[in-house]
Amino acid sequence: MQDMAFRTLLYRYFFFGWLFKDVSRGNLLERAAAWRHNQAQAHWLPTYMRRWLGCGLLLYGLGGAVEWLLGSPGLSAFFYVPSALSVPVNAVIGAVWLGLKALPGPF
Repeated sequence: MQDMAFRTLLYRYFFFGWLFKDVSRGNLLERAAAWRHNQAQAHWLPTYMRRWLGCGLLLYGLGGAVEWLLGSPGLSAFFYVPSALSVPVNAVIGAVWLGLKALPGPF
């Protein structure tokens, strides 16, 4: 078994698309199996939410520290912007998780 490249591991650490199957392809049985697979994989989504929350808080703290210690709001924006972007990412992950857990399957 080959080791994965670091960038692949980093991608998989932050983005969860590789865990799920496409429900819009195949016949009815294949789509139903893909839906069940996606529901089973949904238990990983809170882990991804915690990762994004942790990174967002870390970047926010770094932005505050840079602004306070260096007095550079321009440089602190380098940390504040990705921190703010973690909020909508968490909202999307939460919506996907709730959808997979609460909604009935389309079949």
